[in-house]
Amino acid sequence: MTKLTKVTFVKSGAPKAGVAVLLAGEGLTLGAATSELLGGLAGGLERAASIGGFTGKKLTTLDLIAPAGLELDRVILVGLGNVAELAEEDWLKLGGSVQALLKGAKADRATLLLDVAGDEPVSAEDAATIAMGAKLRSYVFDTYKTKKADDEAPTATKLEIAVDDVKAAKKAWSACEGVANGVCLARDLVNLPPNDLGPVEFAKTASGLEKLGVEVEILTEKEIKKLKMGALLGVAQGSVRPPRLAIMRWNGGKKGEAPLAFVGKGVVFDTGGISLKPGAGMDEMKGDMGGAAAVTGLMHALAARKAKANVIGVIGLVENMPDANAYRPGDILTAMSGTTIEILNTDAEGRLVLADALWYTQDRFKPAFMIDLATLTGAVLVALGHVNAGVFSNNDELAERLDAAGKASGETVWRLPLSKDYDKLIDTPNADVKNTGGRTAGSITAAQFLQRFANDVPWAHLDIAGMAFGPAKNEINQSWATGYGVRLLDRLVADFYEA
Repeated sequence: MTKLTKVTFVKSGAPKAGVAVLLAGEGLTLGAATSELLGGLAGGLERAASIGGFTGKKLTTLDLIAPAGLELDRVILVGLGNVAELAEEDWLKLGGSVQALLKGAKADRATLLLDVAGDEPVSAEDAATIAMGAKLRSYVFDTYKTKKADDEAPTATKLEIAVDDVKAAKKAWSACEGVANGVCLARDLVNLPPNDLGPVEFAKTASGLEKLGVEVEILTEKEIKKLKMGALLGVAQGSVRPPRLAIMRWNGGKKGEAPLAFVGKGVVFDTGGISLKPGAGMDEMKGDMGGAAAVTGLMHALAARKAKANVIGVIGLVENMPDANAYRPGDILTAMSGTTIEILNTDAEGRLVLADALWYTQDRFKPAFMIDLATLTGAVLVALGHVNAGVFSNNDELAERLDAAGKASGETVWRLPLSKDYDKLIDTPNADVKNTGGRTAGSITAAQFLQRFANDVPWAHLDIAGMAFGPAKNEINQSWATGYGVRLLDRLVADFYEA
């Protein structure tokens, strides 16, 4: 679908031809190999840098075309700022920035010399993180464009990264590349138009993970009915497209060890149902399956890097349409758990899908924890914007680990409260619970609703309505869809739950 940058690692040494990308610390501090290479530059680097106003500040650049005194076609210097202060996210953004520069230069091949001032070389892990940033930045969703202008045509860049320890860098990249591909898969799913991605098609994509060793089971409408998933089926009944429940299993941990469970909301298109959404912006509701996309991308990432953990991914796939057979405000549905739910608004549908998916997951798999992801409420977007996902949890340790994984990966979260006082907003005299508490505390009452279906299993809910699609473009993503959640949760598993 996308012509992603191809990354290879080569033994450290000065490039002798083509396009070279070099690194400079603040104050134009250079590594030994870089300094030797630029020693042949006519007039010296200081003169070119002075004219270009380049001092090595973080992510600033100096582009030298056909540099006199060198045999290279082009030299691009990228600033690192204070090298000692660089964190993982900085290396990731560096890779994305390098990719952007190469695209702008229409370079189909380039060598990045990972050479910095000081005694310590750039680590293999940081080299792999740079490669991930480049690959994520190279993602473009242009599948449906039949004609492309010359300046839109993607350049299939081949990026060589020159490092001290090629073997270690390749090993680190084998894991990072799987994660990057998982992010790109999640982006593809969110970007696809709803006429081409219904529940059946989404389930088929999930089944494609079998080639990586993931065990995949797809439950059809008949099987879902047999399980008495009345909440999920209630949402689905207005669409001619039948629902699916996809279960993905990666068995990389110890035999018999309780699995980690991730559950995703997969509303492939959300009109709001009978409680119809406004027409403006409704096209973006093709992304209302961002939670399911993230879970699918995560399962790809874990399998591709052979994660040493047992992991379950469950996604509920439906379409919410205003058909004559659609569920109505005033209806009372019975969830798989036996809980009765009064419907006040058919646009509060994602929590209904998750209610049955969560109950099914905890009942069948007895997981160590459950984390659900959903583009669930506009209220979380009002509260946190496009900067953090909202996290709610019944377990402090799980919430703290999510926060740590968010800070490490750059996919940050912010914890919001849960308490019995908020339950009063979703109480109703007509059933066990109602599906919305109104405008106030909208994200919290949605989480309070979901908590009832976790059944005391350690659980966290990630409301990713502001993160899955639509935020400002950045160094590692120029797409409408972000793939948010894949790197966050992969990091959570890697840092806290792998043997």
